[in-house]
Amino acid sequence: MIAQKLAIEVLNAALATGGDYAEIYIENTRAESLVLDNGKVDRAGRTENYGCGIRILKGFNSVYGFTSDLSRRSLLALTEKLSHRFQNERMITVERIENKRSPIVNRISSPVVDVPAEEKIKLLKEASSIITNVDPRIVRAQVGFPTVHKDIEIWNAEGPVGYHYRTTEDRGRLMMLAIAKDGDRIESAYNAPGRCASWDWFVNTLNWRERAENVGKTAIKLLSAVECPQGRFTVVIKNGWGGVVFHEACGHSLEATATARHLSVFSDSIGKQIAAPIVSAYDDGTIPNEWGSTNLDSEGHPTQKNQLIKDGICVGFLVDKFNGRRLGMEANGTSRRQSYRYEPTSRMSNTYIAAGKDNPEDIIKDTKLGIYVTDFGGGSVEPVTGKFNFSASEAYIIRDGKVCEMVKGCTLIGSGAEVLMNIDRVGNDVALGQGMCGSVSGSIPVNVGQPTIRIQNLTVGGRGGKLE
Repeated sequence: MIAQKLAIEVLNAALATGGDYAEIYIENTRAESLVLDNGKVDRAGRTENYGCGIRILKGFNSVYGFTSDLSRRSLLALTEKLSHRFQNERMITVERIENKRSPIVNRISSPVVDVPAEEKIKLLKEASSIITNVDPRIVRAQVGFPTVHKDIEIWNAEGPVGYHYRTTEDRGRLMMLAIAKDGDRIESAYNAPGRCASWDWFVNTLNWRERAENVGKTAIKLLSAVECPQGRFTVVIKNGWGGVVFHEACGHSLEATATARHLSVFSDSIGKQIAAPIVSAYDDGTIPNEWGSTNLDSEGHPTQKNQLIKDGICVGFLVDKFNGRRLGMEANGTSRRQSYRYEPTSRMSNTYIAAGKDNPEDIIKDTKLGIYVTDFGGGSVEPVTGKFNFSASEAYIIRDGKVCEMVKGCTLIGSGAEVLMNIDRVGNDVALGQGMCGSVSGSIPVNVGQPTIRIQNLTVGGRGGKLE
């Protein structure tokens, strides 16, 4: 997107006042969003934007700026402004650039953003019809399909030889919301599968019809749900989206963004036991075509499969180039950002608890009295302490090893350290769920995941009194 000669000039200008690393990140994004409300097109729009972010590092200091003007004059003006933050002699002169071949994690035949809107609307109308036909009490079905294609170019240098990378990102996501009403009671259910894939996957591989029907059925079931009891219970969490608890309560606390500054409960945990011995966990940006996968991270490093916990022992963090300096660790392909407007930092991609040996059905059968959580809504976490508060959007009572009545208003309260140590059963049914994760480098697509797990003695909040 810019010539090599200009890239060398900008990198050298950035390094003129003593910086030891300089980076140019350029991005061109095409996006489309379609939303239908009760079968009628409510919103439809396409956008295209491009821009450049420039970063300079020196020791434990970083400066960053961005512009949507890619002219030589604009880039050099931004670089000069940033480099004035340092007042030392030049240490590095970039003499040449090497082109680096990008690995291909996500193989896509054609960008889903380029599929005609009429084809997408046809699918959305059918999904909307499936939801509303579940029950007359479904008063609203909202479905949408956002898609995005990014062309990315990275130039960086920390010595006389700089490097040039090119990569692309393509994603689509089917979003389905059902709202049910019975008298004064209103309930809702939501599902939003996403993937780095071509249109054919969404049409012919994704079980979207079944998911649409389940969204409607769940909203209807919630109309008769009873209030959740409160107390400390054995809690079984279903595979897939249940992994959001690990993502929020533990995953963020293992990012170098927090650990490098001792802002995490796990900052000094490498080599120490932080979970039950049956727990292992990974962040893997290399799973082909998954929602959180990328060919390269935002610094040009190939993404990796990074083990975070092994048999209950903390064995790694998610490390970006800048925070790795404080930790004395090498970057491991986990530096991410929402767009060129954000400085990159360590972030999760596809983060999950690894499979155990238990049959998920046996985990429920072996639970005499407890709570079974199958889906989550919102929540909050304090990274320094790991304390969390999650609301379950779908949960049930377990009685004598059987899933019984549905409950509403269920909230899980605790800390990441508490949850990890109190896991006593881990299923063999790992699955992933798609979401968007917000942090200091913006909102990015991530997968959360886990097998079915059981947690002992977890605090559950609700308005249903004591469970008997």
